[in-house]
Amino acid sequence: MSVESVFPALELLLPRVSKPVQYIGGELNSTVKDWDGAAVHWALMYPDAYEVGLPNQGVMILYELLNEQPDVLAERAYAVWPDLEALMREHGVPHFSVDSHRPLGAFDVLGVSFSTELGYTNLLTALDLAGIPLLAADRTDEHPIVLAGGHAAFNPEPIADFIDAAALGDGEQVVLDITEVMRRGTQSRIGRAEVLRRLAETEGVYVPSLYDVTYRADGGIEAITPNDPRAPKRVTKRTTTDLDEWPYPKQPLVPLAETVHERMSVEIFRGCTRGCRFCQAGMITRPVRERSLAGIGEMVERGLNASGFNEVGLLSLSSADHSEIAEITKGLADRYEGTNTTLSLPSTRVDAFNIDLANEISRNGRRSGLTFAPEGGSERIRRVINKMVSEEDLIRTVSAAFAQGWRQVKLYFMCGLPTETDEDVLEIAGMAHRVIKAGREASGHNDVRCTISIGGFVPKPHTPFQWAAQCDPDTIDDRLRKLRAEVNRVAGRSARNIGMRYHDGKPSLIEGLLSRGDRRVGRVIERVWRDGGRFDGWTEHFDYRRWVDSAAAELEPLGVDLAWFTTRERLQDEVLPWTHLDSGLDPDWLWDDWQDALDSREQDDCRWTPCFDCGVCPATGTDIQVGPSGTVLIPITPVTVTGG
Repeated sequence: MSVESVFPALELLLPRVSKPVQYIGGELNSTVKDWDGAAVHWALMYPDAYEVGLPNQGVMILYELLNEQPDVLAERAYAVWPDLEALMREHGVPHFSVDSHRPLGAFDVLGVSFSTELGYTNLLTALDLAGIPLLAADRTDEHPIVLAGGHAAFNPEPIADFIDAAALGDGEQVVLDITEVMRRGTQSRIGRAEVLRRLAETEGVYVPSLYDVTYRADGGIEAITPNDPRAPKRVTKRTTTDLDEWPYPKQPLVPLAETVHERMSVEIFRGCTRGCRFCQAGMITRPVRERSLAGIGEMVERGLNASGFNEVGLLSLSSADHSEIAEITKGLADRYEGTNTTLSLPSTRVDAFNIDLANEISRNGRRSGLTFAPEGGSERIRRVINKMVSEEDLIRTVSAAFAQGWRQVKLYFMCGLPTETDEDVLEIAGMAHRVIKAGREASGHNDVRCTISIGGFVPKPHTPFQWAAQCDPDTIDDRLRKLRAEVNRVAGRSARNIGMRYHDGKPSLIEGLLSRGDRRVGRVIERVWRDGGRFDGWTEHFDYRRWVDSAAAELEPLGVDLAWFTTRERLQDEVLPWTHLDSGLDPDWLWDDWQDALDSREQDDCRWTPCFDCGVCPATGTDIQVGPSGTVLIPITPVTVTGG
């Protein structure tokens, strides 16, 4: 049955809100399909503002992939700012898709992609505005299946009461399988309960309501067990093995309003084997799967022609690690030389970077700053986190860059790492000072700059640090104050050439609660939301006291508290909330790597060394895929520049 657009009512409200353009849709390459011609209707939501959500590569890929299916319709939704939320409540306008402004409650599936756990309160806002019951147990056949995805879905237990299912791992194939379940469910008119059982039988899909959690007297989890024979004991992630078979997005969305990234992006490989112990993304996306040169070249040409963007982002967790990155950058720079098309590598490691690479990246554009992430200030703490970037390598790299005309470098660090001391953090000051000194000597100029950016460390599930105690905010804030003083002391007159940006430790602690929490934390999320919690990833909206008070009110009667979920170290035999969710990593290997971290022992990159049995390749049925691919970067014909 046709579903009416809410735009006539929404349009009357838009002159009264900030940035109304973000709610109107109609972007270049967006898709509006006939509602009645679709058997399955998807709403794909990114639970943050339009400016953050529209460039999200994962949502863009699934949006295009689903709309390619002849009987499937997919539309996008983003979180609405509090000013529009208030007006929607006042005038009875439900949460809507931006493509055709249909109410989210009318779709068959509401898929929500979580890049960070701090978007959980925005999920509740969307459900409530859409007229969808907050609790999955209260939903009927008339309501959408609420599906969580993204990296945070690898521990969806804090939102288990609010979602119907979670998709683990790569989304390209699993969304098609979910679509088939929904299509057959509609054809055979089965009820919601049977749909959920069929979803549970789908590889990579977890249905929380089909599992019971019991607790011990000390507050720990006793067991997580299926309560339905059709639900597997462990849910394994999905892995897309050949990226060349999935060349998405083919037609990137072009925003109408300003967004955080305005470029055409190509994911040049997926996964990482560097083994940084803090990095959840690097662990859960294993093994490495590279896209071929031919595939990259075709995607760049098609995407630029379809979008009109003048920047190409070569995306991955560490883009310079692609085994053929030199051929990729040179080929693209050759092809687009003389045009206004520029290249960018958003993520680069010091030990994978060289000046030839930098020159190719900047050949067709201006030389902006270089960004590297040593993560830890001292060599000892870098061994603990397995980020083996030596200061010698860093100084050599930035010296060469400054000598070639660069004038600024940004260095990313974390504070609050396991086993960290004040001295580990204070060494950041000396490193920044030596970068400035080396830059001046190499360039012959005094106007070089180094910015140090520091975030609080959050232990994540499915990493060796999942057992670690999180550092408390007071300790982090104290170390950052000491670091500021040390920068001024060590650098002296050069201190004005060193910028320092950091976040206090309070948001990190709450992220830690949501990251490693279990189902009991859902009560905290709901209480925070009912007390006005929205957009917790934004400094101006985050309220630490609201979270602390809500945690005390909801958790302490259950015998646990905020510290129990965050600053407490876990034991090896503890049942973790995500124990039944399989990322492919052997738990014993993760524990052994945690012990190596405590002993400050590093681990090699298994792409270039013998396998060290993390378990992913046999678990996912694929192997590491690296070049040379035996292909060329096509099309290699240079773009013709015509005079005007």
